[in-house]
Amino acid sequence: MGSVVQSSPTWLRPGEVIYEYPRQLPGVDGIAMDSNRQSCKLNKTEKKFLRKQIKARHTLLRHEGVETVSYATQILVVANGGLGNGVSRNQLLPVLEKLGQVDALLMPPRKPYSFVRYKTVEESEKAYVSLNGKEIADDLGQRIILYLNYVEKAQWKELGLEALPPGLKVVEEIVSAEDEKLLLESINWTEDKDNQNFQKSLKHRRVKHFGYEFHYENNNIDKDKPLPGGLPDICDSILEKWLKEGVIRHKPDQLTVNQYEPGHGIPAHTDTHSAFEDEIISLSLGSEIVMDFKHPDGVAVPVMLPRRSLLVMTGESRYLWTHGITPRKFDTVQASKGHRSGIITHDVGDLTLNKRGIRTSFTFRKVRQTPCNCSYPMVCDSQRKEPPPSFPENDEEASRLEQEYVHRVYEEIAGHFSSTRHTPWPRIVEFLKALPRGSLVADIGCGNGKYLGINKELYMIGCDRSQNLVDICREKQFQAFVCDALAVPIRSGTCDACISIAVIHHFATTERRVAALQELVRILRPGGKALIYVWAMEQEYNKKKSKYLREHRTSPENKEELSSDTSVQEMFVEQMPGMGNQDSACSVPSINDFQKGRCNSKKGANSKLPVHTNRTSFHSQDLLVPWHLKGNPGKEKSVEPFGPVGTQDASPVFHRYYHVFCEGELEAACQTLRDVSILQSYYDQGNWCAILQKVSLSL
Repeated sequence: MGSVVQSSPTWLRPGEVIYEYPRQLPGVDGIAMDSNRQSCKLNKTEKKFLRKQIKARHTLLRHEGVETVSYATQILVVANGGLGNGVSRNQLLPVLEKLGQVDALLMPPRKPYSFVRYKTVEESEKAYVSLNGKEIADDLGQRIILYLNYVEKAQWKELGLEALPPGLKVVEEIVSAEDEKLLLESINWTEDKDNQNFQKSLKHRRVKHFGYEFHYENNNIDKDKPLPGGLPDICDSILEKWLKEGVIRHKPDQLTVNQYEPGHGIPAHTDTHSAFEDEIISLSLGSEIVMDFKHPDGVAVPVMLPRRSLLVMTGESRYLWTHGITPRKFDTVQASKGHRSGIITHDVGDLTLNKRGIRTSFTFRKVRQTPCNCSYPMVCDSQRKEPPPSFPENDEEASRLEQEYVHRVYEEIAGHFSSTRHTPWPRIVEFLKALPRGSLVADIGCGNGKYLGINKELYMIGCDRSQNLVDICREKQFQAFVCDALAVPIRSGTCDACISIAVIHHFATTERRVAALQELVRILRPGGKALIYVWAMEQEYNKKKSKYLREHRTSPENKEELSSDTSVQEMFVEQMPGMGNQDSACSVPSINDFQKGRCNSKKGANSKLPVHTNRTSFHSQDLLVPWHLKGNPGKEKSVEPFGPVGTQDASPVFHRYYHVFCEGELEAACQTLRDVSILQSYYDQGNWCAILQKVSLSL
């Protein structure tokens, strides 16, 4: 018999659950065997099914490291039977239990597969034969086909924070069902839309303001323009009761009411420090919801907000963490907890889907009359010593922006940055290893030199704008020097190849980005090749999230233990509607658009560069990306999205300027270059990439 291993031996991390079954003699896939375990000829339908089953098996191994076996075990992996494509525990478990006694059903979050462990091998074989190729309906009523394979073990690391973000609490059943009804009826959504309290500009939800209008473009209010009428009368007695009971400290004077249909959400944000007092509260009516809280370093905490509960944000949770609601129709929740408040942990034996209802939120705030003096000055608009920079209007302003928000920052963070850049990217390695032996290759913007030693048969030289990063290269015995990528001190036409990895996106104007590309071409000999990587606006592309978004960390100590790799879904079915974010909207530019600067960058006179929230989709092409400097960089680990990583403490925050490229933009820029042909352009893990070849020398 198999055994359930739930202890924590020395080679197992705490919280990891592994189900194992001892090895048996190899056999042949059941689909190709008759009842007597003899080979049998497959018909056309069976061959088609077998191809799909094999594809599912291979993709599980390639993307997830789940290795299937060709002999019967107690454990099956059920492809397409996962939370990630709309199948809930309540829906799948009864189907599985019809074939035998289920010991455990593991459903990893955001994955399109699950693991089932039966009491006996015979029951597992029965399920394998009966359910393979069987159609079931998901929670949206759409038909999907299950593909089952045997596995020896099914493991998943159960991670999650044990506490809510500091300063955050959820009070359940704060109002009665009768008060809920009265509050909902007090909001007249059908009144005259010219009323000042009605905002009709939001695309995805209905919203009304009382006291002051909340401006979503800057998460602020105009203190000089109060709205007539104040807050609804019904709110007054409720707020007074909460004050008396000590639930809240301030009586609010601003209210925003949002109504969310299933599939609606709100982007992650922090309410402006200078606009409101420390305490922000939100009452959930009509339906429960899962709200996502994220620390600036990327640590994410999903929190269940039950119906008729009050969310109270103070201190760190109010000032430092962002909060938002992912637009989807189902939330992943814990089956055993129902709709009770708290963190949604990643206990895969206790996760299911919960269909969203219509939720109305009453968010109360107290308008601040004095500057904010919170304990988070690096992110406080009242305490920042200088305002965020504006979009550059000319080359001189662009140069100053790059000096302050690129060059100076990398000098400051070089050691920490280097400690997080250690794993070469496969397709860059492939390019370098395919070059002829003895090729002279320049890495323009080499950073800590992680690509300089990839192929020992090449003569590689590196250069970078940061003296500290170049010093790190030299400590590794690499050939590197300091220079600007706009003026590389290498003789024209001398390099057999060059690479520019995560460099061009740091230049602040179209003209400077094109000039940097032309400089790469200049140093190439005729026939020489250049590989270019830039960060992409589309961090979710073809319904697959980039590694940057997938690294949705649940604790800073276990950064590499969880990923929400939606790329695995390509082997089964399309991602179900309402189960994830939409692709970033970014139009494909023509060459004329590119040359005229019309590449979806929303620039205006004196407009400020927005500060990006780490591990979230981009909403602007030109932006500042935070880097949280860690004091002991030697211990830092990170994925490598070319973007930021950070720490959970309140260490210094630096901001790096980026221009993220929309689809077609890099290719359009390359088409403006002289003496160049584009051999290949592609998307790789959140980056747009191009391989160029120099075709002739200019006279």
